[in-house]
Order: sequence, then structure tokens, then C-alpha cells
Amino acid sequence: MLRFVRYGLPILLIVAGFVLLFAAPDSTRYEGFSMCVGAGLAIWLLNWLFRIGAAGDRERDDEQAARDYLAAHGHWPDEKPKP
Repeated sequence: MLRFVRYGLPILLIVAGFVLLFAAPDSTRYEGFSMCVGAGLAIWLLNWLFRIGAAGDRERDDEQAARDYLAAHGHWPDEKPKP
């Protein structure tokens, strides 16, 4: 379900926009196209921005784990211990 919301729904809306561009009557052709393509791109962009925000949380958790390691052992996890 997550993959459908993340990728399938935006693709479905963009394809529907192109179908409207070629199959709809002249009075609604361009409005329907821009509405569907705009909605598909907006959903894709919101999903992308959410994933960027979630990656920041993981980076903060990794940094905190490294600081806890430094406090317990006296050196960073990627450094060799001092003799």
C-alpha cells in the first residue's frame, strides 16, 4: 500500500492527465490535464519531502549514538583507541 501511495498514485494521476489531454472535449482538455498532472506531482513532492525529513531523524539518532559511545569509551566510534 505504501508503494502505491508513494509511486503508483502520482503515476496514475499523471497518466490520467495525459488521457484527458487527448480524449477530453476542448472545453475541459487543458484544465483536466493541468489538474491531474499537478496533483500527481504534488503527491510525489510531498512524499519526497517527507522522506528527506525522516532521513534527518535517523541522522540525529546516529549522532546521538556516537556521542553516547564517546562518553562511555573516551573516543569516537570511528577512531582507534588511544594507547
